[in-house]
Amino acid sequence: MLIQWFPGHMTKTKRMIEDHLKAVDVVAELLDARIPQSSANPMVEELVKGKPRIVILNKADLADPRETDLWISYYKKKGISVVPMTVGNGKNKKKLLSLIRETAEPILSRWRKRGLKNRSVRLMILGIPNVGKSSLINFLAGKASTRTANTPGHTRGKQWVRLSDGLDLLDTPGVLWPKFDDQTAALRLAATGAIAGDVFNPDEVVPVLLSSLAETAPQVLKDVYGIDDVNRDPQLLLEDAGRRRGCLLPGGAIDYDRAEMAVLRDFRNGKLGCITLDPLPKEEP
Repeated sequence: MLIQWFPGHMTKTKRMIEDHLKAVDVVAELLDARIPQSSANPMVEELVKGKPRIVILNKADLADPRETDLWISYYKKKGISVVPMTVGNGKNKKKLLSLIRETAEPILSRWRKRGLKNRSVRLMILGIPNVGKSSLINFLAGKASTRTANTPGHTRGKQWVRLSDGLDLLDTPGVLWPKFDDQTAALRLAATGAIAGDVFNPDEVVPVLLSSLAETAPQVLKDVYGIDDVNRDPQLLLEDAGRRRGCLLPGGAIDYDRAEMAVLRDFRNGKLGCITLDPLPKEEP
């Protein structure tokens, strides 16, 4: 089954982003630190068209910190400002706000020369659904300024949020691209919860997740699910995980549906530890 997901409202969102880019100073692209490449929308670079841009690696507390450091270096080499983020972490908040102001300073300097000395920094936040945009804005604002939900596509309309420290933030609905050319990326998006559960088959997503864990974090499978030999068919790894989680049918057979959902919940909730699924892109020769 190929995962394809481009609800009609996302076409409207793309037009809305294009319409409002002129009103913002800085664009922040919010990525999932566990899957920086898979959660990066290829449309963003085309949409921002040279607008000052920063990358926020959100949910950094769920990602492997060593891998996050490598991704930070990767973006910096490309000349893109980047900051890891965990909603609730005050130090992360200060670093992000400082980076936003630093990035916007050349624009604000031009406004000051025109006599607008108290103009706020205007920031647009872009990202795929369920990457944590609304939760981040709530955290930056210090109050529940926007609705939040764990259902992809929850935020539907334009929402400006005024911050007390001179920042105006524009939240937009999440945007995914119309076709997933890389199905591995699509499956990783599904694993993290960025794609709604009714458009993917856990039978395909969970084996890919388990295979990735067997390669990148084999000790996790041993510690959490008691799997001694991770170099086996993912279906056998699922059986071991299901047995450890008590996902059994009458008579002791594995309840595969429950086992798949248990593995997904464990990964999404951080019970498997700090995991990064996306390796750095291979350097071009």
